[in-house]
Amino acid sequence: MPDDSCVLCPAETSVERHLDFSSDRILRRHFLLTDQPVRSNLRVGLLLEVLDKLAEDTALKYVHRWYPTARVVTAAMDSMRVRNVPDENRDMILRARVNLVGHTSLEVGVRIEQPGNPTLHVASCYFTMVARLHDETGEHSVPLPKLEYRNDLDKARAERAQKRRESYRVNVNAAEEPPTREEYALLRRLHEAQERPAANLLLASKLMAGGWERTYPEQENVPEKIFGGYVAHRAFMYAHICSEMAASHRALLVSVDRINFYQPVRMGDKL
Repeated sequence: MPDDSCVLCPAETSVERHLDFSSDRILRRHFLLTDQPVRSNLRVGLLLEVLDKLAEDTALKYVHRWYPTARVVTAAMDSMRVRNVPDENRDMILRARVNLVGHTSLEVGVRIEQPGNPTLHVASCYFTMVARLHDETGEHSVPLPKLEYRNDLDKARAERAQKRRESYRVNVNAAEEPPTREEYALLRRLHEAQERPAANLLLASKLMAGGWERTYPEQENVPEKIFGGYVAHRAFMYAHICSEMAASHRALLVSVDRINFYQPVRMGDKL
């Protein structure tokens, strides 16, 4: 266990990143979803890559105080809630900090804003990162010192982070349980509706999109591992294609409940 005599508060873990859309024409075009003048013309999947990298940098800033050669990996993107429609012509500020430290993991929260009058709170998202170290015994997770919460706001953020972890565990356990009486009745009504001759239903089995690609060194992040944000970007892309099959109008991202990273993706793997 590292020496925890130098305890940090959340504010001391802060990392900020700017996307200067208003002045950088090349960057703005890189993030455009389409060349048509539509509202919310921003590539959310590409933004997920930026957010994941920022979460990694923020976690590394904390971990490297005790383990200079350690790395961090993304275990999950816990949630993302979109508060306002982003404007691709306004600058974007991404403010990240560590909210909670577990035994070997950290929760990094990122607030996405667009300055102006008024300041636009675009979204908030949360990542779970795990500290890993490679030494003579192999690769393993490492214990981390806790944060010190010096004000009520920091304590409230830590409590919300803990509740997110507990809520996820409750939902995982609930998914293993058999259907309740109400859920079984709902499933029965849905099956009966499918069997009617004149039924005009959207079936989940027909609302599918898929594809495959091989991973290359240009997507490498940590040694011989593919960048988690790249995988999240691809997941969002297929989710958006599926939503277009069911939506009668243009589909926009409202929230991400959770993205779990169970296994590393290596160079040369097929997704």
